[in-house]
Amino acid sequence: MTSFFRALAVALLAACTLAPSANANVLIGGTRVILPAKDGEVTVRLTNDNTTPALVQAWIDTGDAKSTPDSVDTPFLITPPMFRMEPNRDQSLRILYTREPLPADRESLFWLNVLEVPPKPADREAVGSNYMQLALRSRLKLFFRPAGLQGDPLKAPGELVFHVSGNGLVVRNPTPFHITMTDVVVDAGGKAHTSEGGMVAPMSELRLTVTGLSAAAAGAPVRFNAINDFGAPAAFTGAVAP
Repeated sequence: MTSFFRALAVALLAACTLAPSANANVLIGGTRVILPAKDGEVTVRLTNDNTTPALVQAWIDTGDAKSTPDSVDTPFLITPPMFRMEPNRDQSLRILYTREPLPADRESLFWLNVLEVPPKPADREAVGSNYMQLALRSRLKLFFRPAGLQGDPLKAPGELVFHVSGNGLVVRNPTPFHITMTDVVVDAGGKAHTSEGGMVAPMSELRLTVTGLSAAAAGAPVRFNAINDFGAPAAFTGAVAP
């Protein structure tokens, strides 16, 4: 990457932190990306829902929210990596797997970054005046899914195992899929104990803080939503194991 683009990326990422409440005009088709290994690639649709053009840059990182395009090293290519989006137009991002080795027995998690830079003001009144120009970055989870994984990702949340430890709920995921839980409720002792949830990695555990739980909660039902491949919540029910 040239020094110009390196400086541009750093400056734009810094600008992103200035307006966390701003709304992006470049919309991404979906809230997550699934890349099946058997396909080797996936396409993400972008739409510029504005009356002005925008400069867009895209890259993939391994989880560092402060990453820049020149600092990442992942087994994926994005085409085009940088482009101008005309107003009210669509653009496809093509993500290709470069076939570098990744675990074959479970999903791997990466992050897709889409950075939007608006044009400079064209209004003559803005010439010579002070103004703030904001760049906005969106980050989406990208799941690389190897071929031949056992089980159904849409049914995987039903296989979660729950244990109580102290005032926490330990969630064990025996499946090869990442599972994102929201709106977790444990019905125990006549009360509904809640937790915001989180994502549990394949064949791993996640500890959720649920105030008021105790070991006596064995057998208590656990209600939660799991975010599926389409980004939609699906309701599931489990039970606290002894």
